[in-house]
Amino acid sequence: MSERTAQLSVRDGRWTLYVALMGVPVSQWPEHHFGAGVVPTPSERSRALTGLGFVFTDGATWAWEEYPEQPDDDTSPVRLLASILVRSRDGSWS
Repeated sequence: MSERTAQLSVRDGRWTLYVALMGVPVSQWPEHHFGAGVVPTPSERSRALTGLGFVFTDGATWAWEEYPEQPDDDTSPVRLLASILVRSRDGSWS
C-alpha cells in the first residue's frame, strides 16, 4: 500500500486535517475540520484519519514545522504545520 502524508494546519483559528493525494485536485483531498480552539489531541487526529479511511504507518510520529505567513519576512506571523505518514485502511487511494 502506498504511503501518503497527512497534514494538520490552522487558519483563522480553525484546525484542518487533510491527506495530500498527488495527481488529485486539492478540492478532492480527504479532509476533516476541527472546531476552533486548542490543537486536536493525537487521539482526536487518529479518529479523524480513521474516519477519512487512513491509518498511521508503523512507527510514524507527528512532526511539527513552523513557517512564515509571508515568505522572506521575519516580522510575518508564524504558522504551524504538523505532518505524519499514513496509509489507506483498505488499499484505496493508491
